[in-house]
Formats: sequence, structure tokens, C-alpha cells
Amino acid sequence: MISRKQEHYINRELSWLQFNARVLQEASDPRVPLLERMRFVGIFSNNLDEFFKVRYAMVKRIEESGRDGKNALKGYTAKELLEEITQIVIEQQSTSNKITEDILSELKGYNIFLVNEKEVNSNEGAFLKEYFYKNVSPTITTYILNNLEQFPKLKDNAAYLIVRMQVDGKQRESFRSWDERITSNTVYALIEIPRSVDRFIKLPELERNTEKVIFLDDLIRYCLPDIFKLFDFKSISAHMIKITRDAQLDFDSDLGKSFLQKISSSVKSRKDGEPVRFVYDKTIHQETLTYLMEKMKIMKTDSIIPGGRYHNRKDYMKFPIQRKELEYPKEIPLPIAGLPLDGKILEKIAQRDFLQYTPYHSFSYITKFLKEAAIDPQVRSIKITIYRLAQASHIANALINAAKNGKEVIVQIELQARFDEAANVKYAKIMQDEGITLNFGIRGLKIHSKIGVIERYEDDHIKRYGFISTGNFNESTAKIYTDFTMFTSHQGILKDVSRVFNFFDESYKVPKYKHLVVSPHFTRNKIITHIDNEIHHAKQGKKARIRIKINSLSDHQMIDQLYRASQHGVEVQLIIRGICCLIPSKKGLSDHIKAISVIDKYLEHPRLMIFENDGKEIVYISSADWMTRNLDRRIEVTCPVYDKHIKQEIIDTFEICWSDNVKSRDLSGHQENYYINNQELKVRSQIATYHYYLNKLTNQN
Repeated sequence: MISRKQEHYINRELSWLQFNARVLQEASDPRVPLLERMRFVGIFSNNLDEFFKVRYAMVKRIEESGRDGKNALKGYTAKELLEEITQIVIEQQSTSNKITEDILSELKGYNIFLVNEKEVNSNEGAFLKEYFYKNVSPTITTYILNNLEQFPKLKDNAAYLIVRMQVDGKQRESFRSWDERITSNTVYALIEIPRSVDRFIKLPELERNTEKVIFLDDLIRYCLPDIFKLFDFKSISAHMIKITRDAQLDFDSDLGKSFLQKISSSVKSRKDGEPVRFVYDKTIHQETLTYLMEKMKIMKTDSIIPGGRYHNRKDYMKFPIQRKELEYPKEIPLPIAGLPLDGKILEKIAQRDFLQYTPYHSFSYITKFLKEAAIDPQVRSIKITIYRLAQASHIANALINAAKNGKEVIVQIELQARFDEAANVKYAKIMQDEGITLNFGIRGLKIHSKIGVIERYEDDHIKRYGFISTGNFNESTAKIYTDFTMFTSHQGILKDVSRVFNFFDESYKVPKYKHLVVSPHFTRNKIITHIDNEIHHAKQGKKARIRIKINSLSDHQMIDQLYRASQHGVEVQLIIRGICCLIPSKKGLSDHIKAISVIDKYLEHPRLMIFENDGKEIVYISSADWMTRNLDRRIEVTCPVYDKHIKQEIIDTFEICWSDNVKSRDLSGHQENYYINNQELKVRSQIATYHYYLNKLTNQN
């Protein structure tokens, strides 16, 4: 039975699944261009993989520990929650399959065909055979399962084809079987689908204006007779399966290893994590499914998901067809008004603060800032935090350039950035070799702050320039993630930034900050103080309002504080992309709280807070979501915005997003994800935001 207090919150895992349902809505939305809808199917699939690796795996660990987990899981036992998650995912997977079929059917109207192995003609077949022997055959691994004493250990999230062959009795007897229960004339084989080959192969254009694509899986199916020509089979079939494993990193305690070595070793061992999900083609032969579950020791209590013919649909994000009419228009990133990219960026920042809002603005400003600092003879040092880097990082290159020019370059790189550990380890080794000083964080605290500062010698003293961001310094994700970065020469703020870097070195000393609000020591209490202030104003009949835009809201103490503010008449507006454990608009609890979620072309990623303060707004940008981990177990930086123009920009963009009645969903009730569709003038906030900044440029000129 759920207690009254627990009825005040939506379970975190279930809320996350509702977020992914919003992603799936974009895939089904006829207003979204067809190829973009295909991309959203891929995003949905990729999100679900990560969910099972991390969140589902965590609940499964609780269940396997023998604890019911009711306290940790807010009213659910671990067993109950695992069952509910599995049921929701089965329904979502079914919906995803139907949506994908609809998209592929509509693509046919544009002469774009995703064909299978039975739909290729003789000319295409000749091409496929040549492609197979040249590119695929050398890379595939094939197991004859009847001859193996142990079933192969399947790789995490790799896709496999389970092959079932019917052979005559004489040939069947020629195989040594380690499973005497198999008495039929069945031979099982397993093919690992290689990740080193593109998942989609474009067929030669034999007809004008017609494009055909085939899955790598179906190319392998087409060539099954060639792969297994040694066997005189009567029939052969192949169905896809996939295992998802627990992605928790486990560190050994070998004191002789560096942290870099431990992370590298732990990432390699992730492939041996416990299975948490088994997905299979629902058309598979029942005898084959029974054989697999026995051999792989899959329990009926595990998450077993019947799926479609194809798994790893995250590859749809890289569907190889490009058609302008079937994609979102490519918007050119805008320059920041008053900050030309071809000028001296430090000279401009010395005069006033500037706000970059990617992808509406060019990400190049951060790279330009670092490149200019790298060759400036007066710059003494550069310090920056790195959480996720692009595969070919201009940021890393600029930092290496600075080190080669004799600057002191200190990089705080977070080696435990989930699923980017391997990339960060690679860059860490490169930067170390180039003379950059690396810090690897503080035991028990992940470094999630997004800050950078340089020290420049001017007029016989050191002057600081820097930036504080809500997102990663990653030029690839900056094309699809919306994020704020504030460039400043405010010496008080940047002195605090330097104190954060000092804390990385001397974590036994907790600094006192005059401007920044830093987790894990100060953020929670500072936010509560601001909420108390709004309650105080509301009691006095003054203007009181709280406006928050974050990715996730799951910390129950912070939710309770917002409930308390609502009950004292404070208006609360929440824009939350992902997890929202708060229940808005509930009578007697959250009457004055409204919450929306916007899912559109770009991934909404900024974290910001606006406290009304009786008309004298207090505005912050932050790296922190309102989750317990961000407030208590990470180094996060929240920065006040003092410049009145930037403050107004942030307020304006929040209001544009709040006014969205095209791509926003109402999070009231139990997050049924209803679109907000009122009779007002239609506002699609991401388009409106681009035009907002375009008008700024026009008015400047």
C-alpha cells in the first residue's frame, strides 16, 4: 500500500518511460518530416537501451539483493516495478514497430524502399553477393551451437541472428552434440552482426529517382546459403536476438593502478555485466526460443521483450537517405549580436557579458575563445572542465595548441561520464602526452560542472576571462542540444570559478563563494532560501513566482518545497524535458504549479531558474538538474546572471518556450502526454526562438 506522502510523487522510472513515450510521439507526428520521424524511432530505441543498462539494472540489483526496495522505489517493491516496466516497454515496443511500418510505407510514396532479402532482383542480388564477400564475410563470427559445450557469451546490445537449420538424419549424426536432449534433425548456429560495417546498404540505383536500402541483417539472410553451404540443409531461417547488460562500472581496489587505468579496465569489463533484458523476434520458432532461454539461463522473471524483425533501431538515426523535402530545414547558426567571430573575442568580453544559446548561435565562440587564448602572449593559464567531448574535438585541439605555446593548461576531465568513458580515456591519454595537466576528480563526487577560465596578464596584474555553461563543450552535440553559455570578465564570478578549480586540488577545504552556487555544499540550501523568499513575498501580497527549466525533477525534498510554495500562493512554472516526479495541478497540493515538456527538433537541455523577487528578478543558469545526485553527489555550478540584457534574454526565451502550443505536452495528472493545443496564435518555441535571435541581429544593424 502506498503511503499518502508517496502518493505525492510519480515513480522516477515510470516518469522516464513517459518521457521516452514523448520521443515516440515525435516519430508518429505527421507534422514531422518523414526522415526525421525515422530518426526519432532511433532516439527512442537508443534511450531505451540506456534505460535498461542503468535504471532497470539498478532496480534488478535491489530485487536480487532480497530487499523489497519500497523506500528506495517510493511505494513499489522492486518485483512490482520490474513487472510494470516490462509491461510498459512491451506496449511501447509494439507501438514503435507499428510507427516504423507506417513510416516505411509512406516513404514508398517518395520512391524510397527498405527492402528485405526476398525483394531483391537478380542485378541487385549480384551486387549484394559481391558486397558480402568483400565487406561483410571477413567480419562476421559464426558459431555452430550444437558443437559447443557452453553457449557463447553475447555482447551487450550487439545484434545476433539465431539460425535454425533442418538437416537429414545422417548429417545430424555427424555433429557431436553437448545437449543430448536435442534429438530432432535441427542444427542451431549464431551469427554476430558486425558493428564495423554500416547497418544499411544502399542498392545501385537501377531505376531513375528510386532509392533502395537493405539492412545488413537481411544481406546476411540473403547469403545464408553461402555461409552454410557445408550443410545440406532442407530448410533454414534466421531471427534476431539481443541482450542488454548492466552498465554499472565496478572498480577494483588495486592501489597500484591509476584512476585512468581503473576506468579503462572497468569499461572493458562492462561487457560481462549481468543480462537485464532479452529481446527477440516474436516470429521465432517456439522450439528455438525455448532452446535459447535454457542455454542462456534466462528466467521467466527476467525482462523478456518480444520485438519485431529488427533490433538496434538506434541505427535509424543514421538512415542513409537524404532528401531536403523529408528533413527539417537546415538553419544556419547565428552570430551573437555584438560579438563578431572575426574580431578579438577577449577584447569584446572585457567590455560586457555575452550569452551564447546553441544551436541558435554558433558553437564556434567557445572554440574561438580557446584558440585566441592559446596564441595570446599575455595569457598565462587555461583551466576547463570536460564532461563529454566530440569524437574529433576542436576543444581538445585548442587546449593542446595552448600547451604547445607554453601556457599552463589544466583540464578537469570526468572519466566516469556514462557511456563516454572510453572516449574520455582516449583524450585524457592524448592530452597527457601533449603536456596538459589532468585532474580526475574527487573520490565520491562526479564533476558535472561546465566552466572555463583563463588568466591574462594586463597592466601589471592578472585579469580573468571565462565562461559558464549549462551543457557540454562538445561541438557535435551542440548542433542538436539547446544550451546556454555565458562569456564574462566579471572578476568576482571568475574568482569563484578559480575557487572551484582549487577545490578539485584541495577537496578537504570547502571554499566560500561570493557569487556562484556550488553543489554539493550550497545548491540545495540556496534554492530553498529563494523559495522561502518567494513565499514571504506571496504572504505580503507582493509579486511571487518561480520559473524553472531543467531536464529532470526527481528530488523529493525539492518537490516538497515547490508544493509548499504553491500552497502559499506562489505561481510555479516548470519546463521539464525528461523525468518529472512532481504532480502538478493537484487540488490542495499543487494548485499553483503547472508543468510542461517540449520535445521537438532539438533536445531541450538548458537549466535555468528565475525567481520573481517582487519584480526584481533573480536569474541563474546552471549545470544541475533537480535530482539528488546533482544536488548532493556532484560538483555542479549555478551562476547568477547580472547583466540586465542577458537576464532579459533568458526570461524572454523561457516565455517563448512556455508559450509553445505546438510541441509542448501537459505534465498534469499522470503524464498522459497530451499536447497543449489551445486557440491562441500558434507558437512553436524552437522556431520562435531562432527568429527572436534573428530579430536581435536585424535590430543591431
